[in-house]
Amino acid sequence: MNTVVGNGFICFEDLSEGMSASFSRTVTESDIVLFAGVSGDMNPVHLDAEYAQKTAFKGRIAHGMLSAAFISTVLGTKLPGPGTIYLAQSLQFRAPVRIGDTVTATCTVLALDAEKKRATLRTVCTVGGKPVVEGEALVLVPSRSAGEACASEGKAAAAA
Repeated sequence: MNTVVGNGFICFEDLSEGMSASFSRTVTESDIVLFAGVSGDMNPVHLDAEYAQKTAFKGRIAHGMLSAAFISTVLGTKLPGPGTIYLAQSLQFRAPVRIGDTVTATCTVLALDAEKKRATLRTVCTVGGKPVVEGEALVLVPSRSAGEACASEGKAAAAA
């Protein structure tokens, strides 16, 4: 079953393999500068155009972890949504992201562990349909059976 979900409080009991959700954002100069400030990563390949021009990238690139942060947005706000706790994440950086690129982070449920109320999701960030970051996430999902806050009625719709 391939289901696309939107914003919602998806309970573990309502998850199924194949469910997916996405978030898109166009990366700006401000995003890169603010991320550098918050993270402390002042690598000049992100901030100094003259320096970056002399690298293999031939220009400034966004922090890889900025794109990866969009995965967290999906997990914490869309699928499974609020209350989800990140347990693990693998990442492989495939291509650079530049100012003006629109990054789409998509998370797809791969496996469910009913005993532990955990979900494994494929995580991919793309620019123009091409992967820039790929990986896998393990999350702890709120459970209706445990009396945790979640309400997924009417939140899932079958993909066309």
